[in-house]
Parts: sequence; structure tokens; C-alpha cells
Amino acid sequence: MESSSKSASKAVEIPYELPWVEKYRPLVLDDVVGNKDTIDRLKVIAKDGNCPHIIISGMPGIGKTTSIHCLAHQLLGDAYKEGVLELNASDERGIDVVRNKIKTFAQKKVTLPPGRHKIIILDEADSMTAGAQQALRRTMEIYSNTTRFCLACNMSNKIIEPIQSRCAILRYAKLRDQEILKRLLEICEMEKVEYNDDGLTALIFTSEGDMRQAINNLQSTHSGFGFVSGDNVFKVCDQPHPVLVQGAIRSCMKGDVDGAMDKLNELWEQGYSAVDIVVTIFRVVKTFDEMPEYTKLEYIKEIGFTHMRILEGVGTIIQLSGLVARLCKMNMKPELFKV
Repeated sequence: MESSSKSASKAVEIPYELPWVEKYRPLVLDDVVGNKDTIDRLKVIAKDGNCPHIIISGMPGIGKTTSIHCLAHQLLGDAYKEGVLELNASDERGIDVVRNKIKTFAQKKVTLPPGRHKIIILDEADSMTAGAQQALRRTMEIYSNTTRFCLACNMSNKIIEPIQSRCAILRYAKLRDQEILKRLLEICEMEKVEYNDDGLTALIFTSEGDMRQAINNLQSTHSGFGFVSGDNVFKVCDQPHPVLVQGAIRSCMKGDVDGAMDKLNELWEQGYSAVDIVVTIFRVVKTFDEMPEYTKLEYIKEIGFTHMRILEGVGTIIQLSGLVARLCKMNMKPELFKV
């Protein structure tokens, strides 16, 4: 009996660990990283209180939904709970929902600070059916004196023209490496994470401007290995190691087919898919300083063709070998190929 009470007390001691993405999610617009000009526009709206209908478009993980929530918090204060309706792509969002749920909320009487409006947040709005979007356009107009719509989407062209014309469209760009680095360093300090520069570089390389991905990878590496180093990050993210890819590119530049093929086979045997390999090759070549500009352009052209074929479904080692052969051929004397 005693041992069971001990285990119960142990269970109580272990704190509930929030994902860091949620734990460090900004609560005010000042804390949102990147896209300074766009965030400044939102700050002006938050200050004046005159919020138009808004569409925010951009890549995943760069702070679209977060900034809408921050804006809503700053506009409505304590009335946030009653004054905001959030619908995500995971919720049912067909025509019926627009006709019933959204209309009911728009008609609802809520006590808000003077000059403020209720806010309906439609996250992943580009996955709404065209029919539901058509049903939305009139609703936006009828209740515009009391309710404002904020739509977050990855591609604004998936939202029908009539809705686009009723909204202010804000475009978010990918986050820059320095912006991600600054935030990662803050989190490392708060969570007492041990890291080296190589590890942070790897996190930025694997995230491709996506803050959510960078923080998740940081937490996964810290939980799994206790130390954030380059090798550990690539193990967690399961992406081909850029150093191996760089070795293959160097061999191609010397025209050494055998050396390049050895590196390629090594990656293939580690179980990476053709898409992973070709995308990593592209990203390595793009930032490869040892290569003259004109060679880089030719290489990128070939990598692009191979990427296209792989996306069409021909993801075999032969495709990748063909790419390596073509890259090697560029650095060999043309006379060698005359029969």
C-alpha cells in the first residue's frame, strides 16, 4: 500500500509539460517575430480599434493565427471570450455552419468596449468550400456594423474574389534566419537548453523560415538527446545531412562520378526518399560558396528538372544517378564525349 502512495506522490511531482510552441506563443503583437511592417499595421488597428475585415496569407508557422489572436486580445481585452468565435479547418465549415453558427454568433448581443466589434476568426480559410465562401459574402456585409471577419490562409488565391475585395489583404513573408535565431536563443535561455552553434544552424536550415517547425525541432532534440548539436538535429528531423550532400557536390565539381555516386548511395541506403534528397541537394547548392555563379545556375536548372520528374512519381535511384551524371558532365571537357 505504501509503495502505491509513493508512486502517486511521484506522479503529482512530475509537472505537465506544455509544447514550447504553445508555452512561448506571443500574447501581444509586440512579441510576434518578423514581418515588422505588417505587424505595425495591425498595431495601428489595435490602437484605433477600427478593425476592417482582414485576410492574412503566408507560409505555415510564421505567425498568422498568432497575430490575429493577439489583435483580438488587444482589441477586446476581458471581453475576448464572448466576443470571438474561432473556426479552424478541423471544424465543420460547410454552408450550414456559415448559415447557422456564424450567423447566430453575428446576431448575438455581447457587451464590448465602446467602438469595438465582435471578431470571427476563420483559420485555414483556403480549405473552405467555394459554396461556404459564397454563403459568407452576404453575411459579411449584413453584420459588418457589429462583426469583423479575420481569415488566415496559406494561399489567398484559394479565397474567392468577392471575399478578397471585402477584406484588407496582409501578406506574411517567410521569417529570416536572424529572426528565428533570436527567438531560439531566447527559448534556449529560458529552458536552460545546452546547444552549440552547429545545432542552431541545423535548426534554421531544417525549418526553412517556419518558426513553429524550428521550435518543435528544438524541443524534440532537447528531449531526445539533451544536447542540441548539428548531428542530433538531423537525426530528429530525419533529413539528409547537408555535409554528405556537400561532399557529393564537390565530387560532381571535380567530375568524379564514382565519388559522387558513393555519397548518393550512402544517402539512399539510409532510407531517405528521392524528394528529400533532391530538395536537400537544391538547398545546399543554393547556398554553396565554393561554386562560381554560372555553375550554380546550371546545377539548379538540372536539379529543378529532376525534382519535377520525382514529383511526377519517378522517385528512383536511377533518376538521382542521372542527375549526378549530368552534374559531373558539366565539369568535364566536351571533347571527352565525342564519339
